Amino acid sequence: MTLARPATPADAEELVRLRKVMLDSHVGPSTDVGWQAAVVETLRRRLADPAGDLAAFVVDRPDTPGALAATAVGVIEYRLGGPADPSGASGYVFSVATDPDLRRRGFSRACMEALLDWFRTRGVRKIDLRASRDGEPLYASLGFVRTPDPAMRLTLQASTLVPCRVWR
Repeated sequence: MTLARPATPADAEELVRLRKVMLDSHVGPSTDVGWQAAVVETLRRRLADPAGDLAAFVVDRPDTPGALAATAVGVIEYRLGGPADPSGASGYVFSVATDPDLRRRGFSRACMEALLDWFRTRGVRKIDLRASRDGEPLYASLGFVRTPDPAMRLTLQASTLVPCRVWR
């Protein structure tokens, strides 16, 4: 049985390395690493807050101290509640990754199960994620189902941002 542990601020660089592994597997290898330093700092700050709304669970790489084999990261988002969930708390899972040479050993499953337990202890009843084809069987085995709602996204460019007027 593989035990996942909560990530700490000291794991931030390895978490970012594994995020790049995940991103490269989705969109192809990239040499752009300019984003990584900012993400390391964000993770260090957010993982230092035990009551925060972001958690990561990791499995240490066997026989390599300080290195990680796998991770799953999640965040709690708060929206207005509704009949199915008056609290409005929802979970979102992202950055689930395992080093390619260590896949199929249950590491991502262990990280996901620990993350789902964290959501449960925080009272989160609805958890979303976007699954890759490779990851979909794992998520389905954990009870995730496809939803009928297609996601939509708008990406604002810096040049399209305009000052917002606050109405009083």
